Amino acid sequence: MSVRMTKPWIDLTEENVARLPGQTGVFQIGDAAGEVVANGYAGGRSRFGLRSEIGERLAALEAGHRFRYEVTTQYLSRFSELENIASGRIKPA
Repeated sequence: MSVRMTKPWIDLTEENVARLPGQTGVFQIGDAAGEVVANGYAGGRSRFGLRSEIGERLAALEAGHRFRYEVTTQYLSRFSELENIASGRIKPA
């Protein structure tokens, strides 16, 4: 059974990214309207976990984006689940 990510959106700013944990997990990047524009994950090879992976997205995007994240050691399974929901291959619960 798949579940959409329901965490609240956080503004994608340097200050908010600096507060992120250096742990593995998954994240979503959204536009100002709250529509998901990208899914991503921080795996075991991510230098500073979620902080570095989301920080790289911050450097590549213009202002107005948001993000949300989940800390999980099962990041590849969860990432795959989020990608399948986004593509419509599976329906969220």
